[in-house]
Amino acid sequence: MGRKKRVWVPEAYHHIYSRGNNRQVIFRDEIDVAEVFRLLTMIHEKSPISISAFCLMTNHYHFLLKSEKLSISDVMSTFNKRYTDYYNRKYEHIGHLYQQRFNSSPVLYPQDLLYVSRYIHRNPISTKEPLVKRMEDYPYSSYQYYKKTIIPPFPFITTQDLPTNFTSPSEKSLTHYCEYVESEDE
Repeated sequence: MGRKKRVWVPEAYHHIYSRGNNRQVIFRDEIDVAEVFRLLTMIHEKSPISISAFCLMTNHYHFLLKSEKLSISDVMSTFNKRYTDYYNRKYEHIGHLYQQRFNSSPVLYPQDLLYVSRYIHRNPISTKEPLVKRMEDYPYSSYQYYKKTIIPPFPFITTQDLPTNFTSPSEKSLTHYCEYVESEDE
């Protein structure tokens, strides 16, 4: 029996995530994180992608990613295979790096897009013991670009798309988006 075919909606963002096998650490240092962005840059140069939210935790990752030309399966199979090859060489690792193939689902409604991005950005403070006091201080998340209004260092990271999903024109700002993400309300 074959695998269920992935749903790909080219004009939609997709919530993509994967965890290390047996919850093992898959990002051990800053060089591993740099490799993630090198691979995403390589993919973006071949077929443009947009990432409006990401968070790299030690044993898993989340991307809110849109690819209008290359399917999500093609993007992520390239990313996961190349990162696995890199990891296995660097750490002399044998066997599966990921627990299973990546998970993905298209996010089709504006409110859902906001909710998923909030979930992604809150990962570093949602652990048993928060990794940082303020989300914008976690270096491996896109939230810092929203809160500190820093221009993202990679052309595929966009901070313009998420705030536009609020209904009121006065809410369509980075400031309001940050207030939404930081609020304790579900």
